Amino acid sequence: MNNTWFVMLLGLAFPLVAFAAGNERTIPKPLPDHPGNVFLTGEDVVVPMPSAKEEQGGAWRLVDYEGKTVAEGKAADGKATLGKLPVGYYELRRVVDAPSPTPPPQGGEAPRQPRVTVGVLAPLGAPTPMTSPIAIDVAMAWFYLGAQQEGAASLCALAGINRMRDRLAWPEMEPKKGEFVAKNKYDDTARKQAEAGLQILQVHHSSPAWANMDGKRFPLDLRDAYNFEKEMARRWKGQVLAFEPWNEADITQFGGHTGAEMAALQKASYLGLKAGNPDVIACLNVFATAQASILADLNDNQAWPYFDTYNLHHYSGTDAYPGIYAAHRAVSAGKPMWVSEFNAPVQWEGDKTEQEPSDANLRVQGERVAQVYAASLHEGPAAAFYFILPHYVEGKTQFGVIHKDLTPRPAFLAVAAVGRLLADAKPLGRFTVADAGLRAFAFRARPDGKEQDVLVAWRSAGEAALALPGAPVAVFDHLGRKQQNAEASLKIGRAPVFACFEPGAFKNAQLQAPPKPAELRPGKPSSIVLQALWPKERVALNLSAYRISTEKAETIPLYAYNFGTEKAEGKLRLDAPEGWKVELPEKLELAAGERKELALKVDCQAGASAPIETLKIAGAFGASGDAVISLRLKPEPLANRR
Repeated sequence: MNNTWFVMLLGLAFPLVAFAAGNERTIPKPLPDHPGNVFLTGEDVVVPMPSAKEEQGGAWRLVDYEGKTVAEGKAADGKATLGKLPVGYYELRRVVDAPSPTPPPQGGEAPRQPRVTVGVLAPLGAPTPMTSPIAIDVAMAWFYLGAQQEGAASLCALAGINRMRDRLAWPEMEPKKGEFVAKNKYDDTARKQAEAGLQILQVHHSSPAWANMDGKRFPLDLRDAYNFEKEMARRWKGQVLAFEPWNEADITQFGGHTGAEMAALQKASYLGLKAGNPDVIACLNVFATAQASILADLNDNQAWPYFDTYNLHHYSGTDAYPGIYAAHRAVSAGKPMWVSEFNAPVQWEGDKTEQEPSDANLRVQGERVAQVYAASLHEGPAAAFYFILPHYVEGKTQFGVIHKDLTPRPAFLAVAAVGRLLADAKPLGRFTVADAGLRAFAFRARPDGKEQDVLVAWRSAGEAALALPGAPVAVFDHLGRKQQNAEASLKIGRAPVFACFEPGAFKNAQLQAPPKPAELRPGKPSSIVLQALWPKERVALNLSAYRISTEKAETIPLYAYNFGTEKAEGKLRLDAPEGWKVELPEKLELAAGERKELALKVDCQAGASAPIETLKIAGAFGASGDAVISLRLKPEPLANRR
């Protein structure tokens, strides 16, 4: 095993020990009321009838994913007894004696008739491994109340999900500075997800008004972030495994912060999380984009000793993944990478209250699930959180794989297929084939607890045959339905196919190796943190830079924090651009817990010539460690300057 990988896996595994010891996994069973109409094979399927404005008899018809009628009958007490069904997605439709609906416009779809959706899964053959990368964003605290919380957690467990991502609102947890609520919905979801045997990643993305009147921005005083993260890690020890201190801080929707600002928050948050629970996984406050300037700025601020996992998001097509991951990997410092949101979503149509994709788009949504998981996992993330389980829209885009009442879309069956067949998946490589439309990825995984080599393949359009290294043990479609085994080749279309083989099946195959992780970068966190505060309107976000004047001297507010328990003394060293006049106190003393303002005076009137300049401040504080802040500055105006 690659030594870097070994170190990464150890770093990821150690925090799991405490969690696993008190929460040993068993094979999940459905709840008695089968929330979401999700059943296991062998169970008698009984579900409510579709609603209708006027009762027109109790006859029903059950169709499968292909639209083929598989059963018919009459309801009793408003329910349809469907019997035992094989793995698959089904729709229960009411049969009415009425004229056919008005034909749709040419090229359109017929109006949707009332229907109830049903999902049938194969029972898991073994508990989901704690190290499986298959995860999903649930945002349970924001979407579900009461019994729906247990229902959503149950659906994830049945699907073979390892980790869930929840949502937290800091203003609701700490409405007044230093005053935390005794109990609320966030405590409920933490407990219920943990009881379902799921590992929880928690995230938030707003400040209370008392910490910053602009709630989209980081708290002005980083001690507030430290204290909040410390309390959350302490409060949910043994339940919440990991925390992201902010969501997508690099885009304007969530504050529009520079890399230097993200690094300062990360340092304070990491120290707070570890003070609250040394075993917690302190994730990087996650990136929405791979903006080169912001990534470089974070890296220049030496944030890597202050995160256990490097977290990113992406919503691009799968062919863009190599470039996205390469950009993030370059600044990941060799830490395990978690992609805590990813998807290639579809549009909804028609009824604004339903926000349901067309039948054609429901198929596309389901087909894309295995595609985005496979292409992402090939890049090597230790955890991959699909966005999102619940019914959730932004504009005309529908992200969710289930409806508001927890009933499934076909994409939920596709998530469950990934959860089973790519359990504990490690990438082996990508098939190199002449067919430009073919995508095929190989993994070493543990379907039903048995080590196998698993191929995931699809074609962008049309169909083709893929030569196989031998006869597969089993073949499944993208919904997890078992197919007739192939022999020498596999028919590949737009919908992904899973082919399972004995371990070592691909040892002679022509595979493009998965990217190697970055080298693990050494470094120790310091209890001293430096922070700059600059007006948001004077930030050039695309450049991750502060705008400063070339016509007068500027003073940048700089703050030094001591998050340690002892007094700290040290010296500050400036590294400024040539020709600039920069003033900063050389010596600094900080009491334990103290925040001290320093006036950083910058005069670039005589030396500003480059569009972006970097000003670096480093401090040596003995036993308290070394501190650093690197600021990208954009002198304006530059006209007529040499």
